[in-house]
Amino acid sequence: MKLATYKDGSRDGQLAVVSRDLHSAHFATGIATRMQQLLDDWNFLSPQLEDLYQTLNQGKARHAFAFDPKLCMAPLPRAYQWADGSAYPNHIDLLSRARGAEAPADFMDDPRIYQGGSDDLLGPCDDAVFADMAWGIDFEAELAVVTGDVAMGTSADAALDSVRLLMLANDWSLRHLVPTELAKQFGFLQSKPATTFAPVAVTPDELGAAWRGGRVHRPVDIAWNGKPVAHMDAGAEMSLHFGQLIAHIARTRRLRAGSIVGSGTISQRHAAAGYGCIAEKRAREIIDSGSASTDYMAFGDRLRIELLGEDGSSVFGAIDQRVAPLAAGGA
Repeated sequence: MKLATYKDGSRDGQLAVVSRDLHSAHFATGIATRMQQLLDDWNFLSPQLEDLYQTLNQGKARHAFAFDPKLCMAPLPRAYQWADGSAYPNHIDLLSRARGAEAPADFMDDPRIYQGGSDDLLGPCDDAVFADMAWGIDFEAELAVVTGDVAMGTSADAALDSVRLLMLANDWSLRHLVPTELAKQFGFLQSKPATTFAPVAVTPDELGAAWRGGRVHRPVDIAWNGKPVAHMDAGAEMSLHFGQLIAHIARTRRLRAGSIVGSGTISQRHAAAGYGCIAEKRAREIIDSGSASTDYMAFGDRLRIELLGEDGSSVFGAIDQRVAPLAAGGA
C-alpha cells in the first residue's frame, strides 16, 4: 500500500491512498483523515485502506484523481518522534579519517542515534530554507521507517514487526555548525534543521524481495543541480538493520505509534557509487589530497533523491527541492 498526505491548509494535511505506479490517488475520507489516525488504529484501518488501494490500482476507484507530488506534505507532517541513526560504517570511517581520528571501536555494537526535531517535517517539493550559506548546507540521503507502538525492552527481531511504513528522507545538515555543538557534548540542535521526506510512504510488502533483513536492498539515485552524484545500494553496507536501531531506542523507553527512525546517510565504500552527502565527498578529497575542493550547497541549488524498484518505477516518488534563503520576517 502507498500513502501520501495532501496539503489542505491544516498542519496535518489530508490522507490519500496512491496507486502503485504513482499516477493516481484517492482521498481516504470515510476511513481515516490523517496519517497519525491510521497509525494509532492500524489493525482496524489499514485493511480498509488496502481495499481502497486495490480498487485504485484496478482503475475502479470512483473519485480518483491525478497524483501530484508538488501538492504533498511529508507523509507524516509532524511526528511524535524522529530519531536518526548512523548505520553505515563507511560514512563514520570517512568522516573520522578526514579529521585525523579513528572510527569508534564499538560502532557495530552500540548504535549512534540522535534525537531530531519532528514538529515540522518538510514535503518533497518544499523549499529548504536557510538563513546563511556559510553554515555549510549539506544533504543526507536516507531511508526511514515509521513504527507502531514498541514496548520497552523489545528485541531487535521483534522490533522489525513494529515497522508499519518506509520512507525516503533527506536529513539536512549544517556542517559548519556541527563542531561547536559537538564540543558542548550535548548533541545536535541548530546543525540539524527540518528533515525532508519523499511524497509517498509505503508498506514493506511494496518492496517485495528488496525488503529483507530489516534493510532496503535497492539503489538510491541523487542528482545535485541536475548532475548525478550517486547510485548507491541502500542495503549493501547497512551494518545495523532497522530492528536493531528501534531496539536501541526502546532499551529504556517505549515508542509510540508514529515514531520515525532513520538509517543515517546511505554510504558505500566504492567511490564510484558516489556520495550520500557532500561531507563524504569532501572527506575523500581531504584523505586523498589533503584538502577539500567541493563546496557545500548554495542558494538556488536543486537536489533530487529517488529510489527505483526492480521494474524501474519510482517507489516513494522523488524528493525534488530548491535551497532558498530565509525571507525577511522569517519562513
